[in-house]
Amino acid sequence: MDRTKIDLWVGIFVALGVAALLGLAMKVGNLTSSKIGETFSVTAAFENVGSLKPNAPVKSAGVVVGRVDNIKFDSKAFEAVVTINIDRRYSFPKDTFANIYTAGLLGEQYVGLEAGGDEDELKNGDKITKTQDAVVLEKMISQFLFSKASETEKDASAVEPKANAKSTELGDAPF
Repeated sequence: MDRTKIDLWVGIFVALGVAALLGLAMKVGNLTSSKIGETFSVTAAFENVGSLKPNAPVKSAGVVVGRVDNIKFDSKAFEAVVTINIDRRYSFPKDTFANIYTAGLLGEQYVGLEAGGDEDELKNGDKITKTQDAVVLEKMISQFLFSKASETEKDASAVEPKANAKSTELGDAPF
């Protein structure tokens, strides 16, 4: 092969590699996911949303049923208020649970909806009252370390020195 053919093939492979990386970046950033149809908005308040971002998926039973519209901080209740757009094709009861989950190794967070059993359905402008915050890895690690530290303190205080212990003779030992 002459030099120009080799350069051409190298250029083609580099272009394919760049296109693959671009496609992967768009997939990770939720930019290639299908658009949902007409939506209605509901809100949910969380004490901690972790790294949840606008345009994050809203899933139920693993199916994308909506998107996070925006996230605002309520300075009176000291909570994050998440506005969720749900596709009108899907209806959820008023006692639906909204949980923040982490998906995959990259830590993408999404809102998971778990349907309750109420007869009435969520409508535009309703508020989901039953929520579960995002699990923050740093907080879990610190709680684990704190609990281990308190266990070692308890163990150390439970062991008393036996300086005044009497030695038992063979005849005194209970059997």
